[in-house]
Amino acid sequence: MSTHHPNSFEIGPVRVGEGGLFLIAGPCVIESEAHVRTMADSIQRITSDLGIPYIFKASFDKANRTSVKSFRGPGLVEGTRILKRLAESTGLPVLTDVHDASQCAIVAEAVDVLQIPAFLCRQTDLLVAAGNTGRAVNIKKGQFVAPWDMTHPVEKVRSTGNQRIFLTERGVCFGYNTLVVDFRSLPQMRKLAPVVFDGTHSVQQPSAANGVSGGQPEFIPTLVRAAVAAGLDGLFLEVHNDPANAKSDGANALDLKLLKPLLEQLLAIHKVVATK
Repeated sequence: MSTHHPNSFEIGPVRVGEGGLFLIAGPCVIESEAHVRTMADSIQRITSDLGIPYIFKASFDKANRTSVKSFRGPGLVEGTRILKRLAESTGLPVLTDVHDASQCAIVAEAVDVLQIPAFLCRQTDLLVAAGNTGRAVNIKKGQFVAPWDMTHPVEKVRSTGNQRIFLTERGVCFGYNTLVVDFRSLPQMRKLAPVVFDGTHSVQQPSAANGVSGGQPEFIPTLVRAAVAAGLDGLFLEVHNDPANAKSDGANALDLKLLKPLLEQLLAIHKVVATK
């Protein structure tokens, strides 16, 4: 389960699929340059203390917000400038979303990982454009896609010659405004590529809170503990120092103060699983 993956690769100092556990974490959206730097520094201190390889995550544009009135972020030009400066000043690998094929080459100049949002995981032109950049590509499994059907998005990226792909589970639609996680998806998708579990979007309640998404963050620890026990390569957590006032996805974000004790638990579980 947590053994070396045949399609392992590296993102700077982060080894993906080589039997360890890495973390992707940061705020949902870039709220300001100062805020992303504060979050990156805070999370980097924690992961450094625990010896967990770390990739910073934030979005320059949340193009799929429920309401047209919702905050989307600083946009492509300013957002990529902020992320590039962050990478240069911290030395951290950086991940961000892309929503259109035309964005891929521009964003690839600033970050190490291009992320395909779950709603867009079947968009052929977007997947091919991301693959053509040569950057690592994280494809989030759509809430409407069976785990085994993720072979098709993987093949689209690999058609470009890019083998640096991983997949992220973030729950499946369960009726209206609810997601549920089927942990069988982790070993099923791991047959295709290294696998990450998104513990924060998996507790989201899509569009359930008067024009924004709600969430049940109290269940984040339960789900991520189960995911690590099931076997995976990495974890994805949206983390915020003040979730109640976050400009996007605060309802399902992990409070920064809870991150270190949670990671300590997960490392202990991973150690047990890795020895089996």
